[in-house]
Amino acid sequence: MSGATGRIGPNAVTRLAESLDALRGHAETIAVFAGAGLRDRLAEPPERMVDEAEVIALHAALRARLPDQAAAIATDAGRRTADYLIAHRIPRVIRLVLPRLPARIAARILLAAIGRHAWTFAGSGRFSVLHGRGARFAIAGGPLARGVQAPAPVCDYYAATFEGLFRALVHPMARVKETACEACGAPACMFEVRW
Repeated sequence: MSGATGRIGPNAVTRLAESLDALRGHAETIAVFAGAGLRDRLAEPPERMVDEAEVIALHAALRARLPDQAAAIATDAGRRTADYLIAHRIPRVIRLVLPRLPARIAARILLAAIGRHAWTFAGSGRFSVLHGRGARFAIAGGPLARGVQAPAPVCDYYAATFEGLFRALVHPMARVKETACEACGAPACMFEVRW
């Protein structure tokens, strides 16, 4: 990584605030955002792309303050992000056509679309589709695991977001699992989709 900084869509901030409010209450939301130096984002939620440093700080503050609940909160935020994207960002024709295609074909189309829009969630990280058997993809240098050391994968937000998209657009039983994570020493965060 060259030290370049990327920008990330505002859902990474706003949906995490919603999840914290819903699962832990507003006082805890304030504490996590204050811990990330982002308390002002609660009064004025972002409507445009944010610096990836904000997302890195926010997830670090969440893991530091609520280590036992961070994964569940990030997962809930990811689900909320998927719901938002499906309702507001995915064209209606895609929402109608993809679920009617064979899952394998729909998954390829969805992964290609995700790849074209990776700049909105991976920041300065790199998204890639892993060719071969099944639907697999990777994020190298992504903001959620950058600089983190953990015994288990930490990209719950991504996994839940992608799972929501795949369930709505590919197969209702789709599951997305992070099979490797940079936070655990892997060269990239790897995700596998099964249905």
